[in-house]
Amino acid sequence: MKVSLITHTPNPEKIIAASARLCYSDSEIDELLNNLDAKKSAELVSRLIKMGHESTIEHVTFTFGIEGVSRSLLAQITRHRMASFSVQSQRYVRGDNFQFVIPPEIESSSRAKQIYLEAMENDIKSYNEITDILIDKHLEDLISQGMDEKKAKPKAEKMAIEDARFVLPNASHTKMIATFNARSLLNFFSLRCCNRAQWEIKSVADEMLKICIAIAPTVFKSAGPGCVRGACPEGTMTCGKISEVRRYYKELTDGD
Repeated sequence: MKVSLITHTPNPEKIIAASARLCYSDSEIDELLNNLDAKKSAELVSRLIKMGHESTIEHVTFTFGIEGVSRSLLAQITRHRMASFSVQSQRYVRGDNFQFVIPPEIESSSRAKQIYLEAMENDIKSYNEITDILIDKHLEDLISQGMDEKKAKPKAEKMAIEDARFVLPNASHTKMIATFNARSLLNFFSLRCCNRAQWEIKSVADEMLKICIAIAPTVFKSAGPGCVRGACPEGTMTCGKISEVRRYYKELTDGD
């Protein structure tokens, strides 16, 4: 798994502070920006978050590159609809000898890992065999329809992998570019940094949070699972490790 920051809104906390002041000021926008230094911006952002006035936080965005994750993670992360995603297509990118994620619990069991690796090998073999069969079939059909063989070959391959991808497992690697606004990220971290979140998306969320804290520390000062800001929102489904969780995220957000 690799999580990297591609770009973000410059001077994010200053933008948030200026946006908040604009709502109650007749000053020019340039004047508002010029009258805000880092300290004043941080103080205002802190007050906004404590009061729950978070609409101005939406002006700040972060764009991440996420690689080496599973299609299973893709299904989860795209449920966060207040975000934008561009994902590597299995329709257009051939998946022969695809890489895949091995869950830690499977990795820790030699027998489970053996079965798992055999399953991946069988999937690769099936994918390649189906692809080759369908390429031959489509190539023959396209040529019979009068298409030049040189043009028919790439079209036949595209048509083949569009159907062959159905045998690819949830474990197969994918990569994406994902853009969130800061308010959506706070919600994302509340849900996905929780110990009850699936292990892979929690790992991604923790890496994203580390990046965000370094850039906008005031915005993400209290970010993390819901229990870092109050009672565990999971109720009877709690992980039972609230003290440990709070300590971890306090050290993370404090930069210790």
